[in-house]
Amino acid sequence: MPGNSQRRNIRKVAKKTAVKGTGGKNKDTLTGRGKTLPADERPWHKGYSGTEKLPSKTAWKQDKERKAAAAEGRAPKIGKPGTKDTTWGRGGTGRGTPRKAAAPTRTGPRVAAGRKSATPKDAPELLVGRNPVVEAMRAHVPGTALYVAQGIEIDERINEAVRTAGDRGIAILEVSRTELDRLTGGVLHQGIGLQVPPFSYENFDDLLMSSLEHPSPLLVALDGVTDPRNLGAVIRSAAAFGAQGIFLPERRSAGMTATAWRTSAGAAARMPVAQVTNLTRALKQAQQEGFIVAGLDADGETSLYDLEAAIGPIIVVVGSEGRGLSRLVGTTCDLRVNIPIGSEVESLNASVAAAITLAEVARRRSL
Repeated sequence: MPGNSQRRNIRKVAKKTAVKGTGGKNKDTLTGRGKTLPADERPWHKGYSGTEKLPSKTAWKQDKERKAAAAEGRAPKIGKPGTKDTTWGRGGTGRGTPRKAAAPTRTGPRVAAGRKSATPKDAPELLVGRNPVVEAMRAHVPGTALYVAQGIEIDERINEAVRTAGDRGIAILEVSRTELDRLTGGVLHQGIGLQVPPFSYENFDDLLMSSLEHPSPLLVALDGVTDPRNLGAVIRSAAAFGAQGIFLPERRSAGMTATAWRTSAGAAARMPVAQVTNLTRALKQAQQEGFIVAGLDADGETSLYDLEAAIGPIIVVVGSEGRGLSRLVGTTCDLRVNIPIGSEVESLNASVAAAITLAEVARRRSL
């Protein structure tokens, strides 16, 4: 016979029927919620564009979206403004409450291990180390508080920092070593730290024009250097070999953090540093002003010892720690300069390469 009717010992399981209350048929079915309304028809959604007054939280979200869209030059992702009253619940007139301002961020926030710090970009920095603190004091870097650890060995640098802070009305706080360790995140602080406001970057146009007033214009550009210690070391070398300033991109690059301040050993207080939105565009602008742009590249066609352009206005471009110069920056450079090194070493650290190049430029200019 066809089929499986001749199979014996077959196990037959009865088909399960719908259980009452789980969406079965007829009287057992559940009442559906209907279709999901579009965002512009839901008063609790930030995209609502009806005429009904909004809860305070929704109105705040819409206001935030409009400001963000205006800053980015795009249309807001909400309904057309003016079609509803977005002031409901604001200023204590409705049942909603105004959004509270964020609490001020402390200098050393407690962050769980493995989590990123929630400190905003414009939060104060804690500059640590005896030389950096003294150099910052001498350069009149505005400070808000001086932290001194209890029981440390006092030397002339500590005395000078405390005396200068007292003369300028800067608060002097004596804290335990444990507290200072917490504030600095475990960084070597030598028992002293100066809380400074966010670093004030130089305007790039001003930096460019002021360098051209120098008899031997020399600038340093950083292309994707993400380690603040490398940034600080380059600033120190630039100050030592007569550069007039440094500029770097705003994104995908290290900024002037407390680590960079400390590594520069106080040179950051004397060296102008500018941030640019587009590094390639900034280099082209400098070329129009008469600068020769020389990028450091291990495969460059020009040897550092044959760099005759070093005696004129020049910009030394230092690439990132891993991939070197980016493609667009590399094609913008007038020269690609290599540093002759032994075959046992493939490449040099970014700050070391910058120091060697700046030393050679200074040597050629002294001849």
